[in-house]
Amino acid sequence: MEDFSSALQQLTYDFLSFLPDLVTALIIFVGSVYVAGVLAKVLKRTLEKRDTDSAFILLLLKVARYTLIGLGTFTALQQIGFNLSAFLTGLGILGFTLGFALQDVSKNFASGLLLLLEQPFDKGDMIRVAGQFGVVAETDLRTTELHTYDGQNVTIPNGEVFNSPIRNYSRYPQRRMRITVKVVYGSDLDLVRKTAVDVAALIQGAAIKPAPFVVFNELGDFGVQLNLYCWIDMKLTNYLAALDALVVGVDTAFRKEGIQVAYPVQNVFLKK
Repeated sequence: MEDFSSALQQLTYDFLSFLPDLVTALIIFVGSVYVAGVLAKVLKRTLEKRDTDSAFILLLLKVARYTLIGLGTFTALQQIGFNLSAFLTGLGILGFTLGFALQDVSKNFASGLLLLLEQPFDKGDMIRVAGQFGVVAETDLRTTELHTYDGQNVTIPNGEVFNSPIRNYSRYPQRRMRITVKVVYGSDLDLVRKTAVDVAALIQGAAIKPAPFVVFNELGDFGVQLNLYCWIDMKLTNYLAALDALVVGVDTAFRKEGIQVAYPVQNVFLKK
């Protein structure tokens, strides 16, 4: 009975000695949760005012919140005598093992985070990347999804997207077109230039500035080669429709003006 009473007294003494540390640990933990919530709200309002991508805002809020709560939890555990050094050592070994095993996943995750941060394209943009051409349907932390113009759905790992050149055809409202034509020698080149420029200026969606222009760039085997350049407003038309109108229009106008398009001709001389 005396031993039980002594053990109870010791237990009570230990609990009362431990109680202040426990209360402090609880206050630290609850405080970290509260501060994390307040900071998340402030950060969300700030980023929304700057028109930041919603997916990136959500990711950043989660990282900030869980980081603060994690720091508060570790501090609270240290307050009650938790061996944090041994825990972190074991966590580091586990993290290294998982990182090595999941290096491709980690690379795609890091690339997705950087893509959300840099924003080289937005949802709905027309891009060419990693050998694929289409409209961005979705981007998350692991993959980028494209809808191609031939009706396919392509999912590309973000590691490939981030390490490849990205051509964004929707970032600027205007896009330049070029067609190459070859006319026979002896053609009136001033008439050729004027006819081609007039056609380009009248197609649907043609931009006034920069104005269409022609460059004669080669005296070829069968005729004089020219490049016709013009800019189109992507809000008023699409590239394929404008290209079709330009080619058909040039061909029709050349026929009307009597301008002959050059084509390969081979002369054969017969010797008796």
